[in-house]
Amino acid sequence: MKSAIVLFPGINRERDMFKALTAVGGTEPKFVWHTESEIPECDLIVVPGGFSYGDYLRCGAIAARCPVMAALRRHADHGVRVLGVCNGFQILIEAGLLPGALMRNANLRFVCKHVRLSIENSSTFFTLGMSVGDVVSCPVAHGDGNFFADPDTLERLEKDNRVVFRYAEGSNPNGSINDIAGIVNEAGNVVGMMPHPENMIEPLHGATDCRPLFESLLNAA
Repeated sequence: MKSAIVLFPGINRERDMFKALTAVGGTEPKFVWHTESEIPECDLIVVPGGFSYGDYLRCGAIAARCPVMAALRRHADHGVRVLGVCNGFQILIEAGLLPGALMRNANLRFVCKHVRLSIENSSTFFTLGMSVGDVVSCPVAHGDGNFFADPDTLERLEKDNRVVFRYAEGSNPNGSINDIAGIVNEAGNVVGMMPHPENMIEPLHGATDCRPLFESLLNAA
């Protein structure tokens, strides 16, 4: 599996993502800086977590307008798989690649803890190795993870089975509508999520609950 990790000033989870992608047997990802106008041919593009541009304006708003995003959009339009995690999810929404909005957490505080994450759609490139109803432990670390969508958009997401992850068992840490933790685009090749599965893949993390997600990437490729 060939992959690329897109970097912006303030991103800080690129090495975690690099480790997760290589741990399951993928080739070493290429790092692509925000000023680049091209992304190498690959099977997967990842926008990792962090605080791009210090979260000024709105989280992900500046990064979504960087030169590299035009290249990312071209790849996505041609079916290349794209994964955005935490700040990466915020960037994909700001770029219009995923619907909805990510607002301040309902309690107006940064949250950093483990949550229970339910698999709602097992047919995406990131969940092929899991089953609907599986519940895994996964870390979150964000201040603006409160997913919101207007009623029509929310109805389409639910009706079309585009909610990929939900906070399970009362573990919603941010007030997200319908407990939504991650979604997929209409074409099925762009997935965004707030939790950090790359930090729950090996025993040193405390558990390996999310390793099957990254194994799914390899199988999909």
